Amino acid sequence: MTERAAPTPDDQLPTGSDGMIVCDRLVRIYSGEGIEVQALQGLDLLIAPGDLTALIGAAGSGKSTLINILAGLDTPTAGKAWVAGQDLGAMTAQERLAYRRSTVGFVWQQTSRNLLPYMTARQNVLLPMRLGLMGRRERQRRADSLLGTMGIAYCADRTPDRMSGGEQQRAAIATALANEPKLLLADEPTGELDSSTAQDVFSALQTANTELGVTMLVVTHDSAVSSQVRRTIAIRDGKISSETIRHAATDERGETTLHAREYATLDRAGRVQLPRKMIRRLGMRNRVELQEEPGHIGVWPDQALGHTTDEAPGQAPRQERE
Repeated sequence: MTERAAPTPDDQLPTGSDGMIVCDRLVRIYSGEGIEVQALQGLDLLIAPGDLTALIGAAGSGKSTLINILAGLDTPTAGKAWVAGQDLGAMTAQERLAYRRSTVGFVWQQTSRNLLPYMTARQNVLLPMRLGLMGRRERQRRADSLLGTMGIAYCADRTPDRMSGGEQQRAAIATALANEPKLLLADEPTGELDSSTAQDVFSALQTANTELGVTMLVVTHDSAVSSQVRRTIAIRDGKISSETIRHAATDERGETTLHAREYATLDRAGRVQLPRKMIRRLGMRNRVELQEEPGHIGVWPDQALGHTTDEAPGQAPRQERE
């Protein structure tokens, strides 16, 4: 009997145990009145526990659809999505409700959607905990601790109309963290705030990430926010198109600076989305020519469109391929 060969890395499918967020060829299709829209088109994503990650993308890119699926507010059409080891596509309605109560927290852009207007900040934070098994004293202690961590202990007895926009958003973060979720999703949490207040709110998110260990995925158009996280993911046409990774470096004078490098993402089918500005600048369309070079692959515009030879720009003529 012939032994079966061990699977190669390409044969090994991701599972929910691989990260806090795992998306495997995630697809979401919306249909209505004879029109079909593919909001997500085979998206792959892996986010490790404890990460603070920014998600950027133009309107219609699919980022809101992705966030809604991860929040348990929508379901995928195909593919898999796991959060904290839970298969979101396999959940019943009751399981999905329990998931939203205990595993994931959510902060909306609109401050009015995050807090009940007739309750104080402390009462808003206490409300989610009343559905759990935590005792009254422990709930009170946790509510006050979260408001203190967010830097707004002085707002504990204020209703939202007596708080600034930034204070409301920090109270919203405390409320979202009330039931100790493993993942916090924030959809443009600084979108309605001025730059100074936005920085205060983002600092509160960073504090929750570092001190409480909560994994965070933040949707943002604010470059001041996305430039402060280690990893920024760009989504385009329903797929992850690029990632920017940042790391701190200290020079000989002891000064620390943040260095960023952008990478195109390679999916499991070997596909890469080239940046649009590069495609336009080089006149690429329909098809491109690939050339393997030592340590890298060159991507060239189709020479048949404007050249009679098959040499790559700046290269000596190459021998005909077999």
